[in-house]
Amino acid sequence: MKFLRYAYEGKTSYGVLQKETVYPVEGDIYTSYTVGAAGVALQDVTLLVPCEPTKIIAVGLNYSDHAKEMKEEQRKAPVLFTKPTSSLLPHGSTILWPAASKQVDYEAELCVVIGKTADCVTPEEAEDYIFGYTCLNDVTARDLQKVDGQWTRAKGFKTFAPMGPYIETEADVSSLNIRLELNGEIKQQGNTDMMMFSPAELVSFVSEIMPLYPGDVITTGTPAGIGPMQHGDKVSVIIENIGTLTNYME
Repeated sequence: MKFLRYAYEGKTSYGVLQKETVYPVEGDIYTSYTVGAAGVALQDVTLLVPCEPTKIIAVGLNYSDHAKEMKEEQRKAPVLFTKPTSSLLPHGSTILWPAASKQVDYEAELCVVIGKTADCVTPEEAEDYIFGYTCLNDVTARDLQKVDGQWTRAKGFKTFAPMGPYIETEADVSSLNIRLELNGEIKQQGNTDMMMFSPAELVSFVSEIMPLYPGDVITTGTPAGIGPMQHGDKVSVIIENIGTLTNYME
């Protein structure tokens, strides 16, 4: 099932997408809800970020080929950082270029959406705490990352976490093709089976550090091929069976 958040006629709602029609959801999508019978055409709504996280936990260097291109050794434990919720941006919107940076890069990522509070869960238990998956572009001011030596500023600017368009709740993500297209040209191409730490392992690892709440997200790393965007570019994260997230560079 595909869940989304949308605005229509001045009202913000969660909804379910069936074919090209959005049906409103009443209640809590993570616990108990009903789906309304009166749908509206997808083309008539404004898509929003598909969930409302209290935090965005990101994982660096989780694909072996990306670790190699960054000249980093493979890690024995996940490398974590955070992106502020103010960096979230919906499908179709524009990424803002910060005045402090001269190089803004794309990074295509599969994103985990948490469905119930996870506190010190095991990898075997973790699947039960995952609500679904969506696409995320871990936009990065690469020049600032190199200067700072850590990642908060470079990855934390407003609009630097485009996410969506939908949350897919029924996908098997063990082996999905993931790619990034810049103005229609493929720049990144990989598969989720190249992850060093699976989504379930990441949920478990993070939950040992901090509780994860419904709607929180963990973005799971990017394959090789990261690179810069230019003003006016169209950038799309495309994940098999999950969706296509498209945004535009200022």
